[in-house]
Amino acid sequence: MIFNVIGLIIGIMILAAGIYYLVKERHDAESKKIYTVVTVIGLVVTIVVAVKWILEII
Repeated sequence: MIFNVIGLIIGIMILAAGIYYLVKERHDAESKKIYTVVTVIGLVVTIVVAVKWILEII
């Protein structure tokens, strides 16, 4: 249970940071690639932990 909460918080923080810096550095092509990857990683972590948590509840 605690792992799910911590994982969800970390995933959301990575996702938020990726989106923030993606918008902030929108004019730099190289930065857009890097922050897009970071955003996708944050999204994947968030989804995986959320699905794991839901499956544990069921």
